[in-house]
Amino acid sequence: MAITLTERAAAHVSNLLAKRGKGIGLRLGVKTVGCSGLAYQVDFADAIEPSDRNFESHGVTVLVDPKSLPALDGTEVDYARDGLNAAFKFNNPNVKASCGCGESFSV
Repeated sequence: MAITLTERAAAHVSNLLAKRGKGIGLRLGVKTVGCSGLAYQVDFADAIEPSDRNFESHGVTVLVDPKSLPALDGTEVDYARDGLNAAFKFNNPNVKASCGCGESFSV
């Protein structure tokens, strides 16, 4: 099982953590929502919970709770800018379908 960041995503997270002045990495998860069932959750990680799975990618710690791990296993997270928009992009091999607005997905 693995979750990875591209170099661009890792650099962005590192910069955000430095500006924030605290945190040990990035926390990824999924929540039930939307028309397709699941949506990504991205937040700063300030502590490692005992049940967290810990991944290291380009010098950034990525934490995932065990409930979210099956839906995220094998995911590569990128960071992309498109004009004035900038966002994390998820290359998740587990996605079977996504809604038209792109906010939710199913596995």
